[in-house]
Amino acid sequence: MNEFVPQRTAAYISQYDLHIGEMTVRETLAFSARCQGVGDRYDMLAELSRREKQANIKPDPDIDVFMKAAATEGQEVNVVTDYILKVLGLEVCADTMVGDEMLRGISGGQKKRVTTGEMLVGPAKALFMDEISTGLDSSTTFQIVNSLKQTVHILNGTAVISLLQPAPEAYDLFDDIILLSDGRIVYQGPREHVLSFFESMGFRCPERKGVADFLQEVTSRKDQMQYWARRDQPYRFVTADEFAEAFQSFHVGLQLEDELRTPFEKAKSHPAALTTKKYGVGKW
Repeated sequence: MNEFVPQRTAAYISQYDLHIGEMTVRETLAFSARCQGVGDRYDMLAELSRREKQANIKPDPDIDVFMKAAATEGQEVNVVTDYILKVLGLEVCADTMVGDEMLRGISGGQKKRVTTGEMLVGPAKALFMDEISTGLDSSTTFQIVNSLKQTVHILNGTAVISLLQPAPEAYDLFDDIILLSDGRIVYQGPREHVLSFFESMGFRCPERKGVADFLQEVTSRKDQMQYWARRDQPYRFVTADEFAEAFQSFHVGLQLEDELRTPFEKAKSHPAALTTKKYGVGKW
């Protein structure tokens, strides 16, 4: 961790929306982009251009223009800001004041997206989001998670999101699920295999039950019994520790362990991949 600056490589997004009410949405994102700087984008672009020349590849003109504009200090603001405004669906209120208790502004769902957008415009590739659905209805949460999914897939980033009782539609947008219980990781891996893991332990999710609710209840002492599916064996409470141990011998757990056991070769990584400077903007 001492070889780069983790605070600038990753970003934490809080569940509280703290904004300056008198600034418009576009100004808020532009100011945030300017403060965070371009990070490693310029070095990455230089490396990319070198490899393209070497392999004799002619880049797609649109992507090329976007990357060059995003990597130029001072210019990155308008291009990246406009792009993130579009991806997060904030164009309709781009020139509206954010507002606060005294000043009428944008809606709650839009505010949440601005909070997320503030970090997306920066160079951080790993986003850690803390219960971003607080105070929102399920359709707005779905829209926000959906737009985050687009961003993560397009810009090749990573988002770790904790959600409070997500709707089935929002749950289905995720690639991977991490299930925590009593401080143990009960399951971590592709969303498709989570139900088969619990079935291997003897617990089945009823057809009309939302998977997210099932996952929260199946590890709790109070609700676990109703999901027991092995009629030939008597039920007994399975603790989080037992689930965590069983997961290590489940095929997803074994695959994860294999991946983590292979050490990452530092020679393969480019020095520009991680931010080493503490500040985003020079004194000038």
